[in-house]
Amino acid sequence: MTNFEATIRSMLESEREAQVRFLAELVKVASDNPPGDCQAHAERAAALLEDIGLAVERHRVPAATVKAAGMIAVTNLVVARKFGAPGDDGPVIALNAHGDVVPPGAGWTKDPYGAEIVDGWMYGRGVAVSKSDFATYAFALLALEAAAKAGADLQGTVELHFTYDEEAGGEIGPRWLIEQGISKPDLSIGAGFAYNVVTAHNGCLHLEVAVTGKSAHAAMPYTGHDALEAATAILTALYDWRKRLTDKVSAIDGIGSPQCTVGLIEGGINTNVVPDRVTFRLDRRIIPEENPEAVEHELRDLIAGAARNYPGIGVEIRRVLLARPLMPLAGGQRLVDRLSERATEVMGERIGAKGVPLYTDARHYTAAGIPTVLYGAGPHSIEEANAHRADERLPLSDLHKATEVVALTLYDLLRR
Repeated sequence: MTNFEATIRSMLESEREAQVRFLAELVKVASDNPPGDCQAHAERAAALLEDIGLAVERHRVPAATVKAAGMIAVTNLVVARKFGAPGDDGPVIALNAHGDVVPPGAGWTKDPYGAEIVDGWMYGRGVAVSKSDFATYAFALLALEAAAKAGADLQGTVELHFTYDEEAGGEIGPRWLIEQGISKPDLSIGAGFAYNVVTAHNGCLHLEVAVTGKSAHAAMPYTGHDALEAATAILTALYDWRKRLTDKVSAIDGIGSPQCTVGLIEGGINTNVVPDRVTFRLDRRIIPEENPEAVEHELRDLIAGAARNYPGIGVEIRRVLLARPLMPLAGGQRLVDRLSERATEVMGERIGAKGVPLYTDARHYTAAGIPTVLYGAGPHSIEEANAHRADERLPLSDLHKATEVVALTLYDLLRR
């Protein structure tokens, strides 16, 4: 261990209580998406970052763009810290975490915005996914600065990207920052939620299906066209087809098989009226080996075919979201190797690279040709964190360990 590595570890140990307070303040500010009004959280996060000595750029997304994304207010935060002499070039490494969260839902035994600590675990919505990595990445950068002040010869730039639309797809967060030319990183680390270094994840297709018919009095249903009857046939076809998805299994460890879920459904006018419209939304998870366009085409054909035998029935299918899978890119192996080696060293167990079956906004970095992995604070698995469930939680010891891993990895990648 070099003296500079010791400086990083010593600095982080001395700032543990400050890091916990930093995270608690982020958890206490609601940023539920929907509805997607995240302005107050962005303002609080920017103030907290400035309080610990980091210069913050505020990039407010235009109102019309935010509205088109189904949200109310979004301001993306960027911190950029260049190391080395003026004119020195080095890698630009972006660290991205999102501050928007899913609504708390029912079943909590703790205040979702209380940041209560019990037996070393902090509880609260977003504490694991992914407000924790605001704290992970900010304090890792502070530790790197401490090493530079102690004389470490570093070359390159670290950027913190704190965005607010991951739960809505990431179109006006990471993708917007890249498309606007605000950032052009060489490598990227996205928020993590488990011990593993994640190098691949699923894509996702959301479709909204509107089945239309003709209303009629329930005493004379034959004078109408029952949209619910046709929708039932479509759903039956979808569920029968879903059983065959288990025949496909990704070759990437941790991904598994494709999945399909119908998560929303509504329709009908009244109990005594033949329903003239039924809508539902489905979620189709796409493994990295699949072609997203082919998946969508197959589903559209299946839905249309199931409704074909119902006279007077119309079907409209609207794509709501198409998120492409995350895949490893050339040039990213050194990032994977350094994270895995440092995580193994700090965690005291073998930490490898694998995939996960969910999807994230990190895909926007790879879509722009930027090698990207996911790594951050979290317990062994996302299930242990109760992510997107009641009593979401994070072991604070793992917050500190993940911060050390990220700080040492940045040191490895930027030292001359």
